Amino acid sequence: METWDALSARRNVRQYRPDPIAERDLDRIVEAGWRAPSASNRQHRDFVVVTDRDQLRKLSTVWRGAQHIAGAAAAIALVVPDSDDEHTRLVDQFDLGQATFAILLAAADLGIGTGHSSVGEQDNARAILGVPPGHTVSYLIGVGYPADRPLRPTAKPDRRPFEEVVHRGHWRSS
Repeated sequence: METWDALSARRNVRQYRPDPIAERDLDRIVEAGWRAPSASNRQHRDFVVVTDRDQLRKLSTVWRGAQHIAGAAAAIALVVPDSDDEHTRLVDQFDLGQATFAILLAAADLGIGTGHSSVGEQDNARAILGVPPGHTVSYLIGVGYPADRPLRPTAKPDRRPFEEVVHRGHWRSS
């Protein structure tokens, strides 16, 4: 798929077919997150890849928006070390956002759907994933083939009008 096609085909997928994801495809998706930019190349992030059905079911309970993880072929947990410094926390979250989008885009390029989720129950998430204390499981990304329809470019995405969102040279009131 071309980059633009992957961008315009990517959508949140919350229901998946039961088909497994080939290991090489899952590795490529995670590698996209690994390759994502990081402020000062600090790389304060780790990824935990889960394909075990029981673990996926347990992970689906760590946040009200994570139920789709139970039906995914895999999940990718994005983990960062805890920090008392607000600047470090903000930059780490920005870096995780870049890694998340790289993962979502790489999956779409392969025709694989993704759905992201926050994590509320940190102690539970760390226990399920074996993440040591001093780290936060920030996000989960469900990965699998869409159950409803394959990914394909969307001509009219459900977004605010482009002309309303893009301001050129100065802010313009709507």
